[in-house]
Amino acid sequence: MKATRWARLSAAILSTSCVVTTHEGPGDPPRVVAPPPPPSSGGPPPTSGSELGSEAETAQPQQAAEPGTEQSIAASHLLVQYQGAKRAPPHITRSKEEALRRAQEALAKVRAGADFAEVVTQYSDEPGAAERGGSLGRFTRERMVPAFADAAFALKPGEVSDIVETPFGFHVIKRTE
Repeated sequence: MKATRWARLSAAILSTSCVVTTHEGPGDPPRVVAPPPPPSSGGPPPTSGSELGSEAETAQPQQAAEPGTEQSIAASHLLVQYQGAKRAPPHITRSKEEALRRAQEALAKVRAGADFAEVVTQYSDEPGAAERGGSLGRFTRERMVPAFADAAFALKPGEVSDIVETPFGFHVIKRTE
């Protein structure tokens, strides 16, 4: 019994090594993109409570696919938040309409040829986005909220989305792989 409990605890600890992608509010679980789960030892895989933020965002529970069969992509994004958006920090005071106009301005710059990472630095409200150039790394569909996942997975590598609204604000997504 002790060995089984220790194995589960070890697997849970190992599966939580991750890259934090967004800001958590008090009492919120960390929003992360977790590494692939370790090989199964017969029991159910441990859960990490991860989600993307801004993503980055609350993933909807889905039935688990067989190991190695989940499609993953890589993408970058920028997030423009507004007052009242989910997990928007107190210093974000713009209205939803102002946030939409700001996201449209950022998208126009990207479509006009501006470097995506530079536009992220100027426009994204996501903590740490500027340092990462908006990169989210690789993720599976279930790690993102449905609207974000649908838009990101519909893109071809190198393509940029239209504005995508989620409960976290307005996103511009660039699929990188």
